[in-house]
Amino acid sequence: MKTTLAILSIALLISCQNKSEKKFDKLEKMNWLIGNWEQKLPDGTLKEAWTKQNDSTFSGKSFFINTKDTVHFESIKLTQSAEELKYIATVVGQNNDDPIVFELTSDVDNAFTFENPTHDYPQKITYKKVNESNMLASISGKQQGKLSSESYSMTKK
Repeated sequence: MKTTLAILSIALLISCQNKSEKKFDKLEKMNWLIGNWEQKLPDGTLKEAWTKQNDSTFSGKSFFINTKDTVHFESIKLTQSAEELKYIATVVGQNNDDPIVFELTSDVDNAFTFENPTHDYPQKITYKKVNESNMLASISGKQQGKLSSESYSMTKK
């Protein structure tokens, strides 16, 4: 009887441990994003910097710098609550400085797509890991009634 109780207790502990280890599994699949990324373009440099804030949240900053000025800046959070992974962007001077929430709609082969069909532009944001030092970030949707998309091939620094 004591042996059976001990085995059940151990099985219960292992079961609970496995569940807690996978609590933020969707976010953990994006660990490769942590670090500094950039793409040099003819008119400036696009940069993204990502840090792990805690087990459930990554914080990011995306900015475009021309020769000496930051032309665009947004703060980003990737956060998982229960089974939902959300991409939350705040752009100063847009949307009354309120955050815009995009829901994870696809997670296939190291490509993560987040969507918000009610946002003006973009409605879709995708991050794809190409390899350990390269990723492709894309935004797309309708802009002023026309389909539009932009892609950025970024290198880890």
